[in-house]
Amino acid sequence: MTAYLNALGVICALGRDKREVSRNLFAGDCSGMRSESGWVAERSLPVAAVHAELPPIPPELAEQSSRNNQLLMQAALQIRDDIDQAIQTCGRDRIGVVLGTSTSGIDEASQGLAHYIREHEFPAGYDYQQQELGAPANFLADWLQLSGPAYVISTACTSSARALMSAQRLLDLGLCDAVLCGGVDTLCKLTLNGFSALEAVSGQRCNPFSVNRNGINIGEAAVLFLMTKSAGDNQPIALLGSGASSDAHHISAPEPTGRGALQAMRKALSRANLQPGQIDYLNLHGTATQHNDAMESLAVTALFPHGVPCSSTKPMTGHTLGAAGALEAAFCWLSLSTQNREHALPPHIWDGQPDPELPALKWVTPADRLTSIAPRYLMSNSFAFGGNNVSLIIGDAP
Repeated sequence: MTAYLNALGVICALGRDKREVSRNLFAGDCSGMRSESGWVAERSLPVAAVHAELPPIPPELAEQSSRNNQLLMQAALQIRDDIDQAIQTCGRDRIGVVLGTSTSGIDEASQGLAHYIREHEFPAGYDYQQQELGAPANFLADWLQLSGPAYVISTACTSSARALMSAQRLLDLGLCDAVLCGGVDTLCKLTLNGFSALEAVSGQRCNPFSVNRNGINIGEAAVLFLMTKSAGDNQPIALLGSGASSDAHHISAPEPTGRGALQAMRKALSRANLQPGQIDYLNLHGTATQHNDAMESLAVTALFPHGVPCSSTKPMTGHTLGAAGALEAAFCWLSLSTQNREHALPPHIWDGQPDPELPALKWVTPADRLTSIAPRYLMSNSFAFGGNNVSLIIGDAP
């Protein structure tokens, strides 16, 4: 069954709605990546934060108040009319919520614990619900008064890519007629310090696939798709294929040959009934760590021996962790959208100095254009700790 992606709400360092995000994405705008102190002791690090004012959590849901839920609410408000139409058409019990996150409200929890250590009591605004991994789905279902399946997937950096896969299964199984799916993650000290302890955080803007690459930047984002069984009124864009694998090579390092990544991409192509040569663009996981970029370039070269236009968008958004899979699927959606009148593709931003030990990839430049002739097929990769790999194919719906 085709899973139509009929509406998109998105907020990240590139902008607070899809029009602003789209404009800055195709312009290669990295201005949202700013150096900030206070996240990691004695270090100033580039982070891709959202600086826009966020909507307040309604008073009746005050116990679920967190920055993570505010980001999610901002994404949902962008497509509120589409959601209300789905409620009217399908009924509240036939709409599911499947989201990915890795932080949830852990920043509020950290502040609450710091207060407890000082004062021997939690602050008045603290509630354990804020930090539960299931909090984003619970909040969205409560706020919209939906009674269909509502849950969160937390598989590190593949979380929201898996959320899209899971949403499609709910439609295929007939459990839902529409699913709100995507991901949300928020900047917090726990995450920044964790990656810093792994010596994986760069002190400069990340430099994917360069010989000079030296680590990731962290960002925050919320992405929400309305996935349904039928096409909407606008141009039909769909999740056409998805593939996942778990090579379980190491708790944090990827399998060096790219075996698991290659398996996920091949599964996605098989489920979409496509050949590698039919893919028009590939959004790479492209974290700019030594091991990820080496592994991914090997896997991509094995699958696309004649090359495929590709780029990593993380210099513009940072690595948004649990939101990354959905965010980069959203970039594919925006590339296909009728709003993209120039048929631009997300450019690859780096210092232009390739690593001689890696196979060369075909980088998107600002001059490259996506064909205007349907059908067009775009792939997005997400790889996570524990050897968890997902590849999605977004395209013009048949």
